Amino acid sequence: MKRILIKNGILVNEDQQYAADILVEGTYIAKIGTDLSHPHAEVIDAQGGFVFPGVIDDQVHFREPGLTHKGCIASESRAAVAGGTTSFMEQPNTNPQTVTLEALEQKMAMGAASSVANYSFLLGGTNDNLEEIKRLDPRATSGIKLFLGSSTGNMLVDDPQVIEKIFRATPLVISAHCEDETTIRAQMAWAQETYGDQMTPELHPVIRNAQACYLSSSRAIALARATGARLHVFHLSTGIEMDLLAPGPLKGKQITAEVCIHHLWFSDEDYATKGNLIKWNPAVKSQADREALWTGLLEDRIDVIATDHAPHTWEEKNKPYAQAPSGGPLVQHSLVAMLDFVERGKISLNQVVRKMCHNPADLFQVHKRGYLREGYYADIAVVQPKTWTVGKENIVAQCGWSPFEGQSFNFAVTHTLVNGHLAYNQGVISSEVKGMRLTFDR
Repeated sequence: MKRILIKNGILVNEDQQYAADILVEGTYIAKIGTDLSHPHAEVIDAQGGFVFPGVIDDQVHFREPGLTHKGCIASESRAAVAGGTTSFMEQPNTNPQTVTLEALEQKMAMGAASSVANYSFLLGGTNDNLEEIKRLDPRATSGIKLFLGSSTGNMLVDDPQVIEKIFRATPLVISAHCEDETTIRAQMAWAQETYGDQMTPELHPVIRNAQACYLSSSRAIALARATGARLHVFHLSTGIEMDLLAPGPLKGKQITAEVCIHHLWFSDEDYATKGNLIKWNPAVKSQADREALWTGLLEDRIDVIATDHAPHTWEEKNKPYAQAPSGGPLVQHSLVAMLDFVERGKISLNQVVRKMCHNPADLFQVHKRGYLREGYYADIAVVQPKTWTVGKENIVAQCGWSPFEGQSFNFAVTHTLVNGHLAYNQGVISSEVKGMRLTFDR
């Protein structure tokens, strides 16, 4: 049996920080304690750095099948483990779309074949696949994804009767992209008439504005309350949506929400220098919106921090604004970006771990992950103080670029364990480690 002993680390786990060692035997954490030893264990010296549960990213787009010129499960899961993310939940807007149980299982097989990280894939809802949703085994996947506003992949669900039937039909978490399509189309028509071919990325938060987000998310939340559905609102981007969400601990909530790294980091002032590289749906908005998101996060109105990792090629992102796709690669840099915020005093280490590790596990009822506990899967990230700069030479995502290019961070992920196996070791990604299909306690 393979054994790994992590020594001299500061564990950040369950709202505590303490010096301890971790003995891993096989795929599980066997022992957490002080002065641990084992004659046959491979030793990882954390050198006084932090030891975290592996990050669980509940929203990524790894582009397989059908869009593998942008990225694939193998390439993007490698980027994930390089950043301390050990489990991901991937979205259904691939080609073909993941809107049938057969397509879902085909994706699971792709994950088993090539993912370095643990994986689950969401089943997409459409205007006509209610019966597939009803047939879904709650233990088979993390949940359902609804695009209540159009985004990359043309999976818009816009029939109110269908949406209500889906909300009533499934006990699973319904993760929703909330933007009002009517508002967006009207704003786009105005922008095209006003600016024509001269539209620039600065117009993105004007076209996909705060009102579009609020109209859609408020309707979804009202419907969830009326039907008792378990709703999770993805990638919040506005301050006005915060009043729709209840503050407080995750436990017992029927309506939860997520914020992504880019909405916490960037604002509309950054379009002048970043352009299409920070073009996402929903749009990066004002500094006031960004600060309101931070307030909502710290008040526990927002429960999860994720990435919406969505790579496109450099050539695609450098097209004129109206032709450039939305989305960008972030999964490699999510944890170190949040540690940058810790250094700035914006958030505590304990809160980072709660929002990136514990809460995603609890929200989706992931089996034995998201915590450093004896008997749990050994999904672990070791992070040490080290100043480094994001550059093309160290970007792992297949697309080869990052909105963080040129950004220096003062912490680096040095080791990532996935199910007790060393998937990432000081810059080297294992070619042998394979992740596991996530299971759920439902």
